[in-house]
Amino acid sequence: MSIAPELLRLFADRELVTLAKLVAASAFQPIAEMGTGAVFGYESLLRGHDRLGCASPLAFLDHAERHGQLFEVEGLLAGRALAKFASLPTYRDATLFLNLDVRLIPRGVAFADMLRAEMDSLGIPASSVCFELSERFDNAGVPEFATLVSHVRQAGFKLAIDDYGAGHGEMNLLCDYQVDYIKIDRHMVAGIDLNPRKRHLFKNTVNMAHALGIRVIAEGVETEGELVTTRDLGADLVQGWHISRPETEVGRLKTSFPRLARPRSGARGASSDTVLIRRQMERLPSIREDEGIDRVFALFRNNPAQTFFPVLNANGEPRGIIRERTLKAYIYQPFGRDLLTNPHYRRSISQFVESAPVIGLDADADQLASIFTNMEGNDCIILTENMRYAGVVSPAAMVRLFNDKQLKSAREQNPLTGLPGNIAIHDQLFARSRDTGRLRYFCYGDFDHFKPFNDVYGFARGDKAITLFAAQMRRAFLEGEVFLGHIGGDDFFIGTVDMPRDKVERALTRLAAEFAADARTLYSPEDLARGGIEAEDRTGSQRFFPLLRCSFAVLEVPEGQVLSDLGQVSRRIAELKRLAKRSDTGLVLGRLDTPDTALPPVELLAAG
Repeated sequence: MSIAPELLRLFADRELVTLAKLVAASAFQPIAEMGTGAVFGYESLLRGHDRLGCASPLAFLDHAERHGQLFEVEGLLAGRALAKFASLPTYRDATLFLNLDVRLIPRGVAFADMLRAEMDSLGIPASSVCFELSERFDNAGVPEFATLVSHVRQAGFKLAIDDYGAGHGEMNLLCDYQVDYIKIDRHMVAGIDLNPRKRHLFKNTVNMAHALGIRVIAEGVETEGELVTTRDLGADLVQGWHISRPETEVGRLKTSFPRLARPRSGARGASSDTVLIRRQMERLPSIREDEGIDRVFALFRNNPAQTFFPVLNANGEPRGIIRERTLKAYIYQPFGRDLLTNPHYRRSISQFVESAPVIGLDADADQLASIFTNMEGNDCIILTENMRYAGVVSPAAMVRLFNDKQLKSAREQNPLTGLPGNIAIHDQLFARSRDTGRLRYFCYGDFDHFKPFNDVYGFARGDKAITLFAAQMRRAFLEGEVFLGHIGGDDFFIGTVDMPRDKVERALTRLAAEFAADARTLYSPEDLARGGIEAEDRTGSQRFFPLLRCSFAVLEVPEGQVLSDLGQVSRRIAELKRLAKRSDTGLVLGRLDTPDTALPPVELLAAG
């Protein structure tokens, strides 16, 4: 059914709501958890506006406002969205995001109460609905805004700042009001994997939001590069066409997107801290914001050493903390406690909730430390798993956490060379795989003929060769942003950032030449004169092996490339290592998708 614009204008004064009932529909677009791919909620979007002769949902709402029917039309649309939401099998564990038109704010309290009555009839808790406040409009400039925010938060609704970074006044909102989510605008997300400035702004926005106890939604994600980058910069949730387009049919909505789940082998490098964080995490009893104030008194009475407790909404998400000292102002006043519990003057728990930093358990210790150092007076950081409350970390626990991390780092260093080991190398490789704004080289060094050398001269001489190479490697890469690691045995790793290709080649060529020269001192005069040794190969047969050298397999990762599959990287490195060992120079450079290049001997000599 399509209605001409002329007919829409003819009936607009009295029949606009009726027409909307006939053709308007709600489409749900999933919002998924970054770490697991589970659907956290859905944003309700208007569909059918084109059948009313309007080019966009905003044009239809503008039309309703001009004819004084915006409140009624928005009420109809929200009611339909709630009914559709209640029909979902998983609605009790999800959140419905509803856009709140700035023009409704003067009547916002009445609008929220109307929806609350409808939700009660459908069995939807207030904590399952989040109002989105668009930053494209000056919400805080409406006089009734502060009253509305206070009202919806006390009622248990959640609040999100939509279009963050595309409008004005977002800092005013963050300074003056407690919100639950920031939806970072598509403009900042678009091409973020190729834009260092956007990545810098996005990361700092995430860090600021987490310190304020706010979760971050990357909005308008349309490519794999944007997904991977926003996830690794710390976004908690994701929404966009790359995940799912809006759906009008409930049966086609998914409850999870397993392809988004971070694979165990490719977990963010920082996640190696998770075990240490869990060890220091304390699972404090929590309070639900819809519980009575007597429950708070009971908790403090039964835990006299505890000065605060986390407060959760009905869905198990953190809302902040409630401090004992906040209640003391009432407890120590004459009749203060009676006023708190008196049915006529009773104040809800939500009125005493104070914000606290919130961050997921997959964060790293450095992120936690940054939050503590940048926010004074923190009692704790609230930790979540799959967006739900998991526990808290106190300042004292943070001290223990960093002590444990230093001990762990010391244990993971290779005892022979003192270089970082496999876990640190993996973390470095993963972090640099996502650092798309920079030129990166992953260099793997491996001695040729090391096993027969060990068999003939013994492990002590073999260890001397290893320590000799480690010292030379440190000298070869004194400048620039370089990571040096010891995989184990005679395998080494060198990672460079923003170092030109010719400089990397010269450093590796010089390192290979110095090692080949100094390794000669490890042989007997007879073997040195023969140019090698006689020893058993892997099949047990005697054969001749040349003198030691180090082969290098180098993977070039150009600016803008995201390596989302570390398994693919490992397979490519293995191919390059085989080619390097067979090459004359011992140095082969390649990319994931281009032919390999072995440097000719003349370049070896010239660079050395």
